[in-house]
Amino acid sequence: MNNGYLDKVIAQKKQWREAKQQKTRDRDAKFVTVSSEPIKDLYTPDDSQDVDFFEDIGFPGEFPYTRGIHHNMYRGRLWTMRQFAGFGMAKDTNERFKYLLKHGQDGLSVAFDLPTLMGVDSDDPKSEGEVGTCGVAIDSLADMEVLFEGIPLDKISTSMTINSPAAILLAFYICVAEKQGVPQEKLRGTLQNDILKEYTAQKEFIFPPEPSMRIIVDSVEYCTKHVPMWNTISISGYHIREAGSTAVQELAFTLADGFAYVEACIERGLDIDEFAPRFSHFFNSHIDFFEEIAKFRAARRIYAKRMRYKYGAKNEKSWKLRFHTQTAGCSLTGQQPENNIIRTAFEAMAGVLGGTQSLHTNSLDETWALPSEYAAKIALRTQQIIAYETGVVNTIDPFAGSYFMESLTNKMEQEAEEYFERIDALGGVIPAIEKGFFQRDIAKAARKYQDEIEAKDRLIVGVNSHKEKDEKLDIPILRIDEKVTKEQIDSLNKMKTGRNQVSVDESLNQLREAARDGSNLMPRFIECAKAYATIGEMIDVLKVEFGVYKEPIIF
Repeated sequence: MNNGYLDKVIAQKKQWREAKQQKTRDRDAKFVTVSSEPIKDLYTPDDSQDVDFFEDIGFPGEFPYTRGIHHNMYRGRLWTMRQFAGFGMAKDTNERFKYLLKHGQDGLSVAFDLPTLMGVDSDDPKSEGEVGTCGVAIDSLADMEVLFEGIPLDKISTSMTINSPAAILLAFYICVAEKQGVPQEKLRGTLQNDILKEYTAQKEFIFPPEPSMRIIVDSVEYCTKHVPMWNTISISGYHIREAGSTAVQELAFTLADGFAYVEACIERGLDIDEFAPRFSHFFNSHIDFFEEIAKFRAARRIYAKRMRYKYGAKNEKSWKLRFHTQTAGCSLTGQQPENNIIRTAFEAMAGVLGGTQSLHTNSLDETWALPSEYAAKIALRTQQIIAYETGVVNTIDPFAGSYFMESLTNKMEQEAEEYFERIDALGGVIPAIEKGFFQRDIAKAARKYQDEIEAKDRLIVGVNSHKEKDEKLDIPILRIDEKVTKEQIDSLNKMKTGRNQVSVDESLNQLREAARDGSNLMPRFIECAKAYATIGEMIDVLKVEFGVYKEPIIF
C-alpha cells in the first residue's frame, strides 16, 4: 500500500469527520470495549497500515497461525462440544454425563467440589457444607470408578478442572482406565493442572509455588513418556478473567504462566518438542464480541513467535496454541436469567469465530445454582445451532483483513508484550506473584468495571437498565440434597474399612520418600490410588514435606 494512497485515505477521513460533526451527533455514551479500551468511530486502511499479510495474518494452518491452527478449521472438523458438569456424589454426575452424551455432547468435562479441589476428604471438618455442592465429590479411586462406570475411556476425551491435586486425579483416571482394560497411551483428555493462576486469581492453592511447580513438571514428564495423547496442562486465563481482569491482562498473564511452565520443563531437561505439543490453553469468551475475537487471534500469533524464536521449538506442533473456550460466567446475571441465553450465544459465537478447538457454553441458571438438565440442554443446543444453522463455519477467519479487527489484534499483541516486559523486570512470574503484581492489577481492573456499572457508564440489561418490578425467578433450580454429605461420608468410611491398610501405609510412605528424594511423584500417586489411599491422605503427606502456602497481605 503506497504512501500516496494512505495520504488520500487520511485526508478523506478527515473530511468525513468534519462532515459528520456538522451533520450528526453521537449519542451520549462511552464507546469503549468491556475492558474500557476506547474504540474509534471508523477504521480505515491507515489503522492497519503496518500489517503485513504474510507475516501477521497469513493462511490458516500456517505460521504464525493468526487465522487458526488447522488448514481447514471447521470445514474439516467442528470444535469439541464439551459441557462442564459435576455435582453431588459420583453416581449423580455419572448419570448427568450419560445424559449429555446421549444428547450430542462429544467430550466430558468434570467439575469437582471444593473439598476435592483443595485436597480435603469429605469427612474432614473443613468440608462441612461443601460436599458435592459445586461439583462432584471425589475422595478416592472408588469414587472415580463410579464416576466413569459404563463410560468407555478409550472412546471419549475427558477434561478435568482441578489444579493443586491435579496429578492425584490423573492417577485415579489412569487406574480406572486400567481396570477397563484401556492402556495409558490410548487415553485422551486434558488436565487443567495450572497452579500459577491459582495464586493470582482463583486461590485454590495448597503448597508454595516451587514444590507446586515440581509436581506439575513431574506430571508433564510422566505423561510425555506414558500418556502421550494427554494434554498435561491447560493454562487458564478463564479464572483470571472471572477475577475481573481486562482482555489484555487475561491474554498476557495466561501466556506468561504458560511460558513459565515451558521454562520449568526445559530446566528439568525435557525436550520442548516432546512436551509442548500437549500443552493447551483455556480462555474466557466475554461479552465484547470483537475484542474477544481479536484476543484469540493475538494469542495464537504471540505464542507461535515465542515458541519458535525464544524457546527454539522446531516441531510446528509446538508452535500451535490450542485452546478450550468457556463463555463468561461473570457476565451472567441473577436478574432476568433468560437473558443469559443471549449473552452466552454471542460469547460462544466469538469463541468460534476466534478459532477455538473446544467450547463450553454456560447455562442460564448458573448465577443461582449448578445447571439443571433443562438449562444444560439449552446451553448445548446453543453450540449446535451455531454449528449447524448460522453458517459461520463455512469460511475460515472471516474477519481477517478487517481494518478494525487487524488494528485491534495488533493492539492486543503490543499491550501483551508490554506486560511481558514488566513481568520480566520483576524477575519472572513467581517473583511477580510474590510481589502482588498480578493480584493488584486485576483488582484495579475489577474495581474500575464495577465503578462503571454503578455510575451507569456501563449498562447491564436487567441490572442497571431495563429492570423489571416485582421480578420473580421462574426457572427450575438444581438443589443438592443435604443427604449427599452423609451418604458420601458413609461411602468413604465403608471404603476405608474394606481396604488393605498395610498397603495404604506402605504406598503413603513411598510417596513421602519420593517427595524427599526428588524422584517423580506420578508413579507414587498411582500406587497410592491402587491401594485406595484418599486425596486427603496423600495431600497431608505432602503438606508435611512441602509446607502450606500463606498468601502475603497486599495493599
